[in-house]
Amino acid sequence: MKANGKVFRYGDNVDTDVIIPARYLNTSDPKELAAHCMEDIDDTFASKVKASDIIVADKNFGCGSSREHAPISIKESGISCVIAKTFARIFYRNAINIGLPILECPEAVENINAGDQVEVDFNTGIIKNLTSGKEFQGEPFPEFMQKIINSNGLVEYIKNKN
Repeated sequence: MKANGKVFRYGDNVDTDVIIPARYLNTSDPKELAAHCMEDIDDTFASKVKASDIIVADKNFGCGSSREHAPISIKESGISCVIAKTFARIFYRNAINIGLPILECPEAVENINAGDQVEVDFNTGIIKNLTSGKEFQGEPFPEFMQKIINSNGLVEYIKNKN
């Protein structure tokens, strides 16, 4: 499984209130959530993001509240992967549970800029910055996590397993 897209670049401590502001939590409609994804940090995100694009961020991405709305809004916006130096643990779990691929790779983050074209191979963990020609080794997903992501989340994985 691979992702290939243009990079949206963010810094440290992008919290769930910035990913999807609390004022939009009165809906659970993924399309409505995606329409407001990242708007408090990047008001052009929803209008510019395209299917397969990638978010790259520094440390502690997804910190703050434990709301599942945050990874849902990112995934529904079209983002195919989030790469960060580190993730907040609850965000990491929520992302995998809804089938949003996320990778920790500090070296890649240091060498990827906004607008770069990046390819990620989830089976090998290889992250290629196609713009600069640089390649980085991230940690590939364990097989069971790949199955959850390929199933579009934990609920579908469990349904298909039985």
